[in-house]
Amino acid sequence: MQVTKDTLIGEALQISMDIAPILMGIGMHCIGCPASQGESIAEACMVHGVDADELVAKINAMLAEK
Repeated sequence: MQVTKDTLIGEALQISMDIAPILMGIGMHCIGCPASQGESIAEACMVHGVDADELVAKINAMLAEK
């Protein structure tokens, strides 16, 4: 399973809770709040000033290792 920039944060965390430390590591500390559950990775990256393509690549690399 892979994520895209359009994957919602809530969906990504349902795929694997191992994504949470990656998000927390780049400053997305509000991953548990209700609003973030309906926010896409791209939207969250825009708010946090993070490159969405790099984040998606990092998450998918971690998922591929599992």
